[in-house]
Amino acid sequence: MQFACDSERRMNGHVKSMRFQQFMEPATTLLSLLLVMAVDSTRIVAASRNQQCGTSLQQTLKLTRLVQKESINLIKTYKASQGEMSELFCKVSVNNVPDPNISGLEPSERLLSIYTHLQDFFPHFKRVYEQQTDLQSPASPLLRELSHVSASSRNLAALITSLYQSLFPNLPVPEPAGGPTTLPPPQNVFQQKVYGCVVLKTYKELLSNVSRELRTLKSKVCRRIQINTLF
Repeated sequence: MQFACDSERRMNGHVKSMRFQQFMEPATTLLSLLLVMAVDSTRIVAASRNQQCGTSLQQTLKLTRLVQKESINLIKTYKASQGEMSELFCKVSVNNVPDPNISGLEPSERLLSIYTHLQDFFPHFKRVYEQQTDLQSPASPLLRELSHVSASSRNLAALITSLYQSLFPNLPVPEPAGGPTTLPPPQNVFQQKVYGCVVLKTYKELLSNVSRELRTLKSKVCRRIQINTLF
């Protein structure tokens, strides 16, 4: 009698164990499926954010190269419109012209430095345009090119702001420089010609630095976004 009872208990335990295994197998399969789906979803998000980062940077880099090309042509037009000794004008040292070098340790700081430097040049472009308006005829191609490069540069600054917000959404949005920009005092005609040439040459150097910096950002920041999303 005792043997029969023991056998029945063992049989019941075996049946319960089989039922538990049968219950757990679908749950385990479902959990594995959910984990695979979660990993795939994370990879898709990482790929999407990385693609967005690369696209934004590529658009900004494309406009930078375009403005850089326009600035090279602008300098040629400027020299051609200044008469004799125009080749020497860009070689003279001038104070109060913004620094073309980008500063900062972190990518966010360097991108903000690009934006600030672009903003610093706008008052100088305006001053050069005003001076050349007095020196050139109204139909001068120089005035037209100055206006065009100035407008393109403002579009570039707007793209830099958009890129900054996209890459660093948790950081404050860069604001236009509010402090007064140091412009040169009244100048004679020779000084005006020298000043304009140095401003344009220095701005071309800035655009070259910006182009190089954006290429570096694309290789570092976009890859960092992908890694952070995955892990």
